[in-house]
Amino acid sequence: MRWGGWRPASERGNAVRQVIIIGSGPAGYTAAIYAARANLEPLVIASSVEAGGELMNTTEVENFPGFPEGIMGPDLMAKMQEQAERFGAEVLYDDVVELDISGDIKKVTLGSGATHEAESLVFATGSAPRKIGIEGESRLSGRGVSYCATCDGFFFRERVIAVVGGGDSAMEEATFLTKFASKVYVIHRRGELRASKIMQDRAMANEKIEFVWNSEVVDILGEDAVTGVVLQDTVDGSTRELPLQGVFVAIGYDPRTHLVHQSLELTEHGTVWVDGRTSRTSVPGVFAAGDVIDPTYRQAVTAAGSGTVAALDVEHYLAARGDAGLPATEVAEIDGLADVGVA
Repeated sequence: MRWGGWRPASERGNAVRQVIIIGSGPAGYTAAIYAARANLEPLVIASSVEAGGELMNTTEVENFPGFPEGIMGPDLMAKMQEQAERFGAEVLYDDVVELDISGDIKKVTLGSGATHEAESLVFATGSAPRKIGIEGESRLSGRGVSYCATCDGFFFRERVIAVVGGGDSAMEEATFLTKFASKVYVIHRRGELRASKIMQDRAMANEKIEFVWNSEVVDILGEDAVTGVVLQDTVDGSTRELPLQGVFVAIGYDPRTHLVHQSLELTEHGTVWVDGRTSRTSVPGVFAAGDVIDPTYRQAVTAAGSGTVAALDVEHYLAARGDAGLPATEVAEIDGLADVGVA
């Protein structure tokens, strides 16, 4: 099926595509699958370094529907890419260095110097966990160092582990991890938590959780797996080792929005603002999906669902634009009305 008078770029004789998708995580590839099946011939711009998103740093994924025996994170992303390409998506391994989304035609400039243009854009760049930035952290990532309790907690049954952080997310992760671990240390650099009172009370009431106050993790020990951490007292500067088998870093996430800070409206959480449950951003023709719009859940399956929404929104946008020949602003108004059955 093709929308209105739309034809593929190869038939139109120019380089303007119908949709470009920036990002190759679950949101980006799911958007690509849906867009490709609608004959929109999407171009997926995957990072030259971080293609596949955060799941590329995950070992076994056991909570993604359809894989009862689990699947390795990189294998899941490879299957998503293969599925998108099967329906006609093109994947380009490069990095976007500049976006011009001010006009009806969106322009994407890559690190290689190449430029691509499209009628619409899906921004699915994800988010990155904040890292401590110490020796052993990157080396042991996936080998005892994790940034997602929901993803990896199951693998730490009856083990002694630590959560680094003092906010709500740290308390939530520590409490969740007590379902699996024999003991959970919460390591915080101050003498009091930043978390809300209800989250603090819940964690402090859990007999499996022990708080380590006024302490910073300055090293993570182990060759092939975590064996402990080195702590530095923030009051007197003394150091000591704490034996354990896992470290969960919960000091926050940063949505990857640096490309659109000046062009898209952001929320108070720093994520890209979208209109309600849609993927429509503050700029007509630009849609966003996945962790870059989600400060709360950050799961592969929710990101994939968000990618579906983005692709369907793109289809509606292009259909209105192609059939009516309207400028982007008017298409956005019509598309918004269509959601409530007015148009």
